[in-house]
Amino acid sequence: MNTTIDTAVIVIFSAFVLGIGMLFARTGRNLKSFFAGGEAVPWFIGGLSLFMSFFSAGTFVAWGSIAYKYGWVAITIQWTMCIGALVTGLYLAPRWKATGALTAAEFIRERLGLTVQKAYIFIFTLVSIFIKGSVLYPVAKLVSSSLNLPLVPTTIGLGIFMIAYTAVGGLWAVMVTDILQFVVLSAAVFILLPLSFDRVGGFDGFVQAVPNDFFNVLNGEYTLGFVLAFVFYHIAYIGGNWTFVQRYTSVDSPKSARKVAFLFAGLYLISPVIWMMPPMIYHVIDPSLTGLDTENAYLKICQLVLPPGLLGLMLTGMYFSTSASANTALNVVSAVFTNDIYKGLLNPGASDRQLIRVARGSSWVFGLGMIGIALLVPKAGGIVEVVLSISSITGGPLLAPPLWALFSKRLTSRATLWITSIGLAVNLFFKVLSPILLDFKLSRGAETVIGVGLTLVLLMIYELYARSKGLVAEEHFQYQAARQRKRDDVSEATSDQEKEAIAQQNRFGLKVIAGSLVFTALMLFGLGILADAGGSITSIIGGVILLAALIPWRASQRSQSIDEPLPEDVQSK
Repeated sequence: MNTTIDTAVIVIFSAFVLGIGMLFARTGRNLKSFFAGGEAVPWFIGGLSLFMSFFSAGTFVAWGSIAYKYGWVAITIQWTMCIGALVTGLYLAPRWKATGALTAAEFIRERLGLTVQKAYIFIFTLVSIFIKGSVLYPVAKLVSSSLNLPLVPTTIGLGIFMIAYTAVGGLWAVMVTDILQFVVLSAAVFILLPLSFDRVGGFDGFVQAVPNDFFNVLNGEYTLGFVLAFVFYHIAYIGGNWTFVQRYTSVDSPKSARKVAFLFAGLYLISPVIWMMPPMIYHVIDPSLTGLDTENAYLKICQLVLPPGLLGLMLTGMYFSTSASANTALNVVSAVFTNDIYKGLLNPGASDRQLIRVARGSSWVFGLGMIGIALLVPKAGGIVEVVLSISSITGGPLLAPPLWALFSKRLTSRATLWITSIGLAVNLFFKVLSPILLDFKLSRGAETVIGVGLTLVLLMIYELYARSKGLVAEEHFQYQAARQRKRDDVSEATSDQEKEAIAQQNRFGLKVIAGSLVFTALMLFGLGILADAGGSITSIIGGVILLAALIPWRASQRSQSIDEPLPEDVQSK
């Protein structure tokens, strides 16, 4: 491994990405443009951004660890995300767009009341800081191990860079990074995969050398019950997580929101097979990894087969995919704080300049909290334990009730608080207190089933009870009235000047994406020349990316031609 070249790639690419963030520093004119892209983001940009927001170095570390130990079941687990996205596209994403809310917290306030919103904001903020802090840890571990840097300073440095980028650029800056990292990681994996197969004698050599149960759809502690529970969890998570809801509300229509989710589903049908093969292959090369060392399987196969510079490219992709995921969470947490707490409760008359200043400041506060959590992950048993435990404890109680409220006119704020509290209390008891007090610990599958299933059962029981009594929530009538007022306000408030500013912002974003792809292609051409192995495929993939840059560039030109006013002689006719 040539650490000099790899370090140079990381530094150059990082500087380039920070430069992109600076380009968007002046495009956030108000909350709507800063947090929602003017609610006119192209659906394919939103879909790719959603996909990458779900991605992080944790994908390579956590799921890579499972793939190394158990094989195909890591792909099975990730396919539950595809099912969740399909259901979201059919039923949930269009509903979110139709609410007219800027954030999920805004919908919760309007439909379930201020008390529920406050409780959910508190829980969501804590959960987001814990989860995104936990995924910052593995990428810092990867970078520090690869470049022989100390872990703690690396974690702090990467975290500060991540916060600075989000605080400067807003949603469009985050989405451009998402697209760029999708391209970089795809390029790196498509180079990594054939080189990995070559190391074990091709696909046939790989299949013959793995354990007999390596291609089982279910394996180890990842049982049918766990997978089915994960399907329901991902319906709630992809359809109701506040981070992802922002992708459905930032496009122009419910139809576009549906397309965002369907594109995500299509990508998660194909990508797990490609992403998870390298750590599965490494099991053949070195089957001796145990415990937390299995989290290094992806890094080890990269170090073994990638030529100089491409390891740096892979690490950059892993870091910025983690950064994209954490950036999205930071953007949403900051949006909730600024829109729903500062503007909604503390200073309703705040100017756009004040709100943007609060938004950027809150990004720093919450981001520093994420860095603190990242430093504590090793003491909590590693990223797999942290992420799956937080998901099982909070996923059902936090996400399911607001989704239920999208469809139900009977769910009340009081019932929501009781159901959420009972779900959290039961899940925390089995996760934290039961092993200490009763010497009893749930299996991974049972933990996930109870964590998700209990809340759904309670919601169903209340719905049937309210229906039998003919009850309709008072909050539902208030929500309908507020929704109509919002429609009237939007139709009157959106000026031609504002529409043009939104269109100009989107054209600019598409052009930046095109330029970013050209930059990535040129880097791959240079790395292909330096490579002592895999140089041809590196250059070929660079050429594909260069051609792909035409797609956003042409889209920006079409948008510009559509938005241009007709000549006066044509208008007169």
